[in-house]
Amino acid sequence: MVKNGRDRVDIPHANGRTVPIGEDGLPDPPHPRRFGHEALAVVLQIRGGELCVLLWRRALPPWEGAWSLPGGRLGTGEDLGASIRGQLAQKVDVRDLAHLEQLETRSDPERDPRHRTLATAYLGLVPADVDPIVPVDTGWHSTAALPAMAFDHASIVRSGRRRLRAKLGYTNVGFALAPPEFTMSQLSGYYRSALGHDVAATNLRRVLLRRGQIEETGRSVPSGRSGGRPAALFRFRERSLQITDEFAVLRPPNVP
Repeated sequence: MVKNGRDRVDIPHANGRTVPIGEDGLPDPPHPRRFGHEALAVVLQIRGGELCVLLWRRALPPWEGAWSLPGGRLGTGEDLGASIRGQLAQKVDVRDLAHLEQLETRSDPERDPRHRTLATAYLGLVPADVDPIVPVDTGWHSTAALPAMAFDHASIVRSGRRRLRAKLGYTNVGFALAPPEFTMSQLSGYYRSALGHDVAATNLRRVLLRRGQIEETGRSVPSGRSGGRPAALFRFRERSLQITDEFAVLRPPNVP
């Protein structure tokens, strides 16, 4: 037969199927798997003293009923950053991100059983004083006790947690976890939840002041019923990401 102006011949294959033979006498390559690219978001927030991630429960197979990261396919003419911001706003109504950065790209050919799918993941941070209203099929889960998750999303969550913990050491990214003003007791609690180990408020205050990350506001919160000195209020000097100590690490107590 003739197709696209060339002679085509079908010959039997060893297993009884037929394969098209091109004019070069060689079998045509098989049809490639469908290919796609998706943007995913690891959205983290300190909630109830725990570092939590925002997850969405899948309603369709594969992994029906399992939890997954919010996101979706990259649209035509859409860049990755715009795609993930739009996905978060439209699907889970999260618009109050204090920080968003590209985390990693996953390219395992078998990560999606339906078709070849690249996934570019982003890390997003929501301040502790914001309480986004999310859909009923979406919820916050502790990163220390993740539910059954779809695809490779649990591994991506752990990558996001590692990135946050590292950046708390050498950048001012704590601004994205905290409200605009806070006491040092509150801030040390946010760091403790994110890092997974104890952080002394006095030590944290000294370190962050030395690095120029925080400053006193000149205001304080009243003492509680037990009395004592009013607690001073602090704020981050910059509320955008800056490297403040390139080689710093916030280690657990008693770790050299």
